[in-house]
Amino acid sequence: MTNFSSANSAHLAAKFRPPSVDQVRVGGFFGPRIETIATTTAHTLLDRCIAAGMLDQVDPDRPNPGLRIPFQNGNDTVSTQMFWDSDFGKSIEAAAYGLLHKPDAALEARIDEIVDAYGRLQDENGYLNSWYQRIEPGKRWTNLRDCHELYNAGHLMEGAVAYYHATGKRRFLDIMARYADHIASIFGPGDGQKRGYCGHPEIELALVKLGRATGERRYLDLARFFVDERGQRPNGQHYYDREARERGRDPSDYHFATYEYSQSHIPVRDQRHVVGHAVRAAYLYSGMADVSTEFGDGSLKPALETIWGHLTDKNLYVTGGFGPSAHNEGLTFDYDLPNETAYAETCAAVALVFWASRMLGLGPDRAYADVMERALYNGALVGLSLDGTQFFYDNPLESRGKHHRWTWHRCPCCPPNIARLVASIGTYLYGEAQDEIAVHLYCDSVAELKTAGVAVRIRQETAYPVEGSVRLTLEPEHAAEFTLSLRLPGWSPQVTIRVNGEVLDPAGVEEKGYAKLTRLWQAGDHIELEFAMPVQRLYANAKVGVDQGRVALQRGPLVYCLEGVDNGEDLNALVLQPQSGFRCEVVDGIGGLPALVTTGWREKSESDHLYTLSAPQRVPTEIRAVPYHVWDNRDDGEMLVWIRAEADQ
Repeated sequence: MTNFSSANSAHLAAKFRPPSVDQVRVGGFFGPRIETIATTTAHTLLDRCIAAGMLDQVDPDRPNPGLRIPFQNGNDTVSTQMFWDSDFGKSIEAAAYGLLHKPDAALEARIDEIVDAYGRLQDENGYLNSWYQRIEPGKRWTNLRDCHELYNAGHLMEGAVAYYHATGKRRFLDIMARYADHIASIFGPGDGQKRGYCGHPEIELALVKLGRATGERRYLDLARFFVDERGQRPNGQHYYDREARERGRDPSDYHFATYEYSQSHIPVRDQRHVVGHAVRAAYLYSGMADVSTEFGDGSLKPALETIWGHLTDKNLYVTGGFGPSAHNEGLTFDYDLPNETAYAETCAAVALVFWASRMLGLGPDRAYADVMERALYNGALVGLSLDGTQFFYDNPLESRGKHHRWTWHRCPCCPPNIARLVASIGTYLYGEAQDEIAVHLYCDSVAELKTAGVAVRIRQETAYPVEGSVRLTLEPEHAAEFTLSLRLPGWSPQVTIRVNGEVLDPAGVEEKGYAKLTRLWQAGDHIELEFAMPVQRLYANAKVGVDQGRVALQRGPLVYCLEGVDNGEDLNALVLQPQSGFRCEVVDGIGGLPALVTTGWREKSESDHLYTLSAPQRVPTEIRAVPYHVWDNRDDGEMLVWIRAEADQ
């Protein structure tokens, strides 16, 4: 049994931390989505994991861990996979957050059954991995580069922490703490220890969560080791090269050819460019930011800040997705942002939310929070259907009508990933520090926070993102002086701030895109924010050739797209006029969000000839755009984010 001690001095270096998910109750825009996850998606995830054979692989009391079943259209099969533990871990995590929102005895019993199976599977020394215990025994810790061993452990740890927060049950947490202790005995700088790290970063984030939940410094220390060791070449040899030789393989026999794929090409503090597999990249940078925050390690900041700029200035889709290539599920070269073939994996946008949130651990900064919001509302949320049962893996910005959500996927990482993000959204809304509370995202919610030694309840009342009005009411347990930092979204050209009815000049209180309000706060104090939400046209850098002569539409945090169900076929024949005004309109089937409606042109050719000497005719037409994240929830059809637009005269 792990000893759960109080937090220690390592935690004192932390500046801003997100509240645990049980500290925030969420309604408003995300409330119905969390309800759907709690009542539908959580069961759906477990149903499909178990149907695929994951519990058969885990439970030593069950035979046939090599089960195969049909999926999707019955033309393919799912077979046992080395990363299944991670899918179970994320599914448990999503379900745990659902339980916080809405108790469900049947769902809890299902999780307990899975936890019990992992308990029976665990070795006496703490080791726990269904693939290496039941499918390939004897090969543990022999191929960290390719085989997700530590990655799986990380997702199980995160699921255990979430289930502990949701139910107070420690069995899964104890199981994973024992496994973490075993890992710490295997990996480290000591004599006889392995100086390795996972080819798929993730365990770094999980160990920080485990350390925060248990108060045990050793888990934070292990996270720091994995971050510090990555890309090092002790004795002039890369760990993955030595590992390959030890298993009798040529290190050059590597499908991806370069260790940039796993961000292990050079030590992390020397890295300056976002490279390789997009999800692995953002998970690593999240872990780096966590370590920087927990240990007050400023040596990681130059790398983090420069990599962030490289991503957001040259490689980020307008939807907050990134990683254009299906080949490596990741990065290629700067300004390579194709639309129809965009990969932009749902998990990558989810991971970007994680990374941005952790960058905010270093202090409120709109540069990170605005990107977090963009990725959340667009590139990530698109991965989950409104009914909570279907999922996108890759997310193009243009479709000819053949791209649709999956019922399941042969690599089902995205379904539980987007579900756990949405169901835990409360933890991303706020940040707590010694004498400051930050509000990063706006959503109807009630948060129980603590700063300046006092418990503070904050109530947000808002219809955001449909409207830009937000009212926050503070209820400290007694009067206390502290700073309340409120994000001023970069997309809003005009902001009004009132504190107890008194209008403040935003410029007089703004710092790094946040209104910093320091005062003696008393129960009943309230702040009213009004963010102007015009429809904005976004233009791509001229180096992004595919988007020239086109615009993307944005209102508030939402990026919009055209769908064939609203606009007919040939969406590329539609052209926006320079001064077209937009109106908001209610449309069924898009989650209660406004559609944007304007008048433009539709181009029509005079003949069916492929080429002619005559320009197409333009016919006035109504153009209707809907939020990108809700596309493909209604009838099949085309989709387009970057819309042709006549240039201003």
